[in-house]
This record gives sequence, structure tokens and C-alpha cells, in this order.
Amino acid sequence: MKVKKINTKSIADINKMKEGGNKLAKIKEKLALAVKENANASDINNIADSLISKAGGKPSFKMVSGYHWATCINVNDGVVHGIPKAEIVFKKGDVVSVDLGMYYKGFHTDTSFSLGIDLTGKTIAFLDTGRRALKKAIKSARVGAKVFDISREIETEIKKDGYEPIKALVGHGIGKKLHEDPPIPCFVEGERDDSPDIPEGAVFAIEVMYTQGSGDVVVGDDGWTITTRDGKISALFEETVALTRNGPIILTA
Repeated sequence: MKVKKINTKSIADINKMKEGGNKLAKIKEKLALAVKENANASDINNIADSLISKAGGKPSFKMVSGYHWATCINVNDGVVHGIPKAEIVFKKGDVVSVDLGMYYKGFHTDTSFSLGIDLTGKTIAFLDTGRRALKKAIKSARVGAKVFDISREIETEIKKDGYEPIKALVGHGIGKKLHEDPPIPCFVEGERDDSPDIPEGAVFAIEVMYTQGSGDVVVGDDGWTITTRDGKISALFEETVALTRNGPIILTA
């Protein structure tokens, strides 16, 4: 994994990001409550847009060239970057994934969640796997460890339960830019010794993206929405995490 440089943040910078991240976490909680049967993706996006503005921030995703929405919303086989359209109406049995970011006091934070509407046991277990994988990945993200270690934790937990990580997409560093080095795959790539060391003051958007199927993806006709090639259900869980000498701190909680 070739990385030019992992940007680090000062304590003051991390405190600003934590302030913004805490606000984003509260918005995430409200969005999770709004995801229910007969709601639609545009409704959720509009709530997010309004709440981010009221919190004194700007939607990070609207700052991405060509993207005009505060959230990315995906259902079932949708993986990431789904445009939140009104015609996407949630129904019983759906897995809904919501990704959102906020730019606040000069810094971005990024978080995502997946939840189900009246799910059966197997799909509930599928989502539990992603939550566990993210917790283990965050725990492994320590100063002096390797990015490889984060990826290994995600892949191990996902494959242990019979699922596959998405290999076409990665988590990332985050700060003054929404996407910074290093890329953080959900799978092991290359040799551990070649993976970058995690420096004190790094901030990562650690993202677990996985599926019940093969893990292969395709881009939709809208140029944004990425879905699983085989139509199998996908999910994602993400937090923005600061790496300090005292261990990882989840900023979006």
C-alpha cells in the first residue's frame, strides 16, 4: 500500500472534530428513528440536510463535485453512494443503509449505519456481524499499529460468519478534506510490513462494507449508486476515529 503521507491533527483540531462528530452522531440517531416502513429516502435526506444546517455545519457530501445531496442512502443490494430519491420507499424486510458527513469548523466527520425494517433472524445476524467488525477494527486502530491490522480485523470477522468484504471500496483518512490518505480496506491487502504505521494524531473514517454474496459490485446508470453485482444484500457501518496515545477515540459517538 503506497501512501504519500498520513496527515495528523493537533489536540485542538481533534477537539473541533469531536465537537462536530458529536453533533453528527445526534443527527444520525434521529435519522435512524426516521427510517421506517413507508418512509422514503428523500425524506431522510431532507431531515439530515435540515439538522446539519441547524447544527452549524455543512453537508460534507454536497462538497463532493457533482453530488447534490446531504446523504447517500442504499437499500438491500445497494452498497454506497445511493442517491436519496423519493421513489425509494422503505418496506418491511428492507435493509436500509444511511451514510452522512458534516463539515464543521474547518473539518469533516463521516459516519454511516445500516438497519432493518422488521427483519428475520438471519438478516439480523448479518447486521450484527458488521457492528462487531467495526468495534473490533476500532479497537485494533492504535498508534504504532498498522493500517493492515484494521483491515485484518474487519475481514476476519466478516468471513468468520460466511460473508464477504467489498473490495472495490475502502475507508479513508479524514480531516480538512473528506477523503485523505490512507485508504483503509475492509480486507487484507499485501504484506503487513508494507502497510503504513498509524501515527499519533491520525484521524480515520473506518468503514465496514460487506455483503451476503460475492462482494463484486457495479455502478448504476445514475453514475453514483453502487450495488452488488449478484443482487445480494449489503450493509455498512462507519465511525470517524481519532488515534491518540491513550487509544482510539470515536468522534462520531
